Amino acid sequence: MSQTYGLTPEEIQELSKRAAAAKDVSYSPYSNFRVGCALLCEDGSWVIGANIENASYPVTICAERTALVKAITEGKKRFRAIGLSVDVSPPASPCGMCRQFIREFSDGSVPIFMYGKEVGECVVRTLGELLPMSFGPDDLPDRGARSQILSGSLLVNDNIAGLCHTCVLEGLG
Repeated sequence: MSQTYGLTPEEIQELSKRAAAAKDVSYSPYSNFRVGCALLCEDGSWVIGANIENASYPVTICAERTALVKAITEGKKRFRAIGLSVDVSPPASPCGMCRQFIREFSDGSVPIFMYGKEVGECVVRTLGELLPMSFGPDDLPDRGARSQILSGSLLVNDNIAGLCHTCVLEGLG
């Protein structure tokens, strides 16, 4: 790996180690496809997650979203790097839903390190490479109005309190 994306060799090694360890807590009895994810947060802390399957398959949550949900609920919303570890070769990349979920909290420059089953096997891509021409929070119109909608003040002031914020944002009200 020639580019380090501003990470130290120790951080890259720790990212790999934590992503691999996260696989050990995967709950994947249906697919037996274990995935571990490690997030290096902007403040230097770490959060891990694993895929959690469900007998109702669409309810399954991927490792990336598990880690991100944990991080967000701990107040961490910016990330320096994301690491994924799988038991296959070549390494797997985040699914489309996870790429979009990552985009909510990261710009296109965040590196995603994808580790395969072979020692030292790693593919690195930025989110921008994996999700070109992405749609994110900054693409929503009039962020000031969006803040008012989400806080409830626009709903009351504009006498549209019966509509959900999505309907208002999309002009369905």
